[in-house]
Amino acid sequence: MLDNTLKHQLSVYLEKLTRPVELIATLDDSNTSGEVRELLEEISGLSDKISLRLDDSLAVRKPSFMISAPGQNHGPRFAGSPLGHEFTSLVLALLQTGGHPSKESQALLSQVAALDTELNFETYYSLSCHNCPDVVQALNLMAILNPGISHTAIDGGVFQHEIEQREVMGVPAVYLNGQSFAQGRLSLSEIVSKVDTNAGKKAAESLNQRQPYDVLIVGSGPAGVAAAIYAARKGIRTGLLGERFGGQLLDTVDIENYISVPKTEGSQLAGALRQHVADYQIDVIEAQTASQLLPSAAPGGLHSVATVSGATLQAKAVILATGARWRNMNVPGEEQYRTRGVTYCPHCDGPLFKGKRVAVIGGGNSGVEAAIDLAGITSHVTLLEFAAELKADQVLQEKLRSLKNVEVILNAQTLEVTGDGKQVTGLQYQHRQTMEQQGLAVSGIFVQIGLLPNTQWLGDSVARNRFGEIDIDTKCATSQPGIFAAGDCTTVPYKQIIVASGEGAKASLSAFDYLIRTSPVSE
Repeated sequence: MLDNTLKHQLSVYLEKLTRPVELIATLDDSNTSGEVRELLEEISGLSDKISLRLDDSLAVRKPSFMISAPGQNHGPRFAGSPLGHEFTSLVLALLQTGGHPSKESQALLSQVAALDTELNFETYYSLSCHNCPDVVQALNLMAILNPGISHTAIDGGVFQHEIEQREVMGVPAVYLNGQSFAQGRLSLSEIVSKVDTNAGKKAAESLNQRQPYDVLIVGSGPAGVAAAIYAARKGIRTGLLGERFGGQLLDTVDIENYISVPKTEGSQLAGALRQHVADYQIDVIEAQTASQLLPSAAPGGLHSVATVSGATLQAKAVILATGARWRNMNVPGEEQYRTRGVTYCPHCDGPLFKGKRVAVIGGGNSGVEAAIDLAGITSHVTLLEFAAELKADQVLQEKLRSLKNVEVILNAQTLEVTGDGKQVTGLQYQHRQTMEQQGLAVSGIFVQIGLLPNTQWLGDSVARNRFGEIDIDTKCATSQPGIFAAGDCTTVPYKQIIVASGEGAKASLSAFDYLIRTSPVSE
């Protein structure tokens, strides 16, 4: 099951265990159960602190297994295979159950341990989903910390009947006490804020007590992180405010053009950024959404940033690095069938459409790459491009046209997503030259038509162009003195990770230059 290299790496990790761990498996005669049993036997053989026990009375789903302290019969459970992207989740659950500390803040860990409501979570994942591990790992940790919380991570490929019964059309899909709870990537702090009714109030009270920053960066993607590190290296008080650390990186799979890093994944690069930030005195504020920017009335005064939670933070200089989000088609039925056939992540949700007919909207690199990936999973892919020709790189176009189960329709304007009230059954499109309208029967629609800047919350506080991008000069300065911007939310051309990182560094240097040249004023 595990090759020798992986066994060696895992045995090194398992040396960090400080207390015994018991694997309690519920199996049947299926091939998948045989694979799971082989995996668990190999793992238990790598450490004298890990034991394996078979018990058919502890779970309904077979195959499944629980990771627990001996004699407790409580802890995170995996139903199906924990390989692929979820192997890391399995290793972390072993380590944390065995006493290895989590890297989450002690305040957040204490908040989880103090929850006094019974919470039974279930998460459906696919082995190719790069968004799923964050959710699985967060909920596993909650189940380890609090005996009133349970979590089962379910391989949708193994328990396909549950996927169909619950009409799960996108992963990760989280259920709480049998009811739909959330879909998509969530951090531990986001989950806790949803289940702890006082979390928002507590967070706002804590944030309102923070002293003003020299520089406050809004957005914690590549641009924001680069800005924060450059600011902290100058020895000034730095705050980094963001909804989710890593930003769009968390929605990116393979990265092969980040100089000096031949190939990595978005989640891995986000993890590296987090480790880099931890080397500096940066006040990282996660799971907070900015709602309003109030520029200072005069240069040298304090700018204010309000959050949805009700907090207000102040800073002598502000760097806006809020990135961008997937662009919607904005057609009837899209919102109604979001997560029920309309999806934006082919890598995460593609396996859920195995053997079915799907459509991809968009003929740029992301759209063509999605169609190529889906062609190996689904029975047929139809790619619809609004323009008269595809915009993807030629090498991708050649690969796409070599696939026999892919059809490309050019000059196609999507008009409507259709469904049966529960899930997608097709779409309507119009040929832009003949004006003929046609229907397309598909079970899934993967939208890949570009990005929109996350700047709607700014209002008129800084100048923006007609696309919503923040107007900046060559030094990343906005129309307001002391407020700078960087990355995909700005007018800078080429929305690339490496460009955003460079722009973040530039904005931070410009903000520092502004601070040393501007006399503070009392407000």
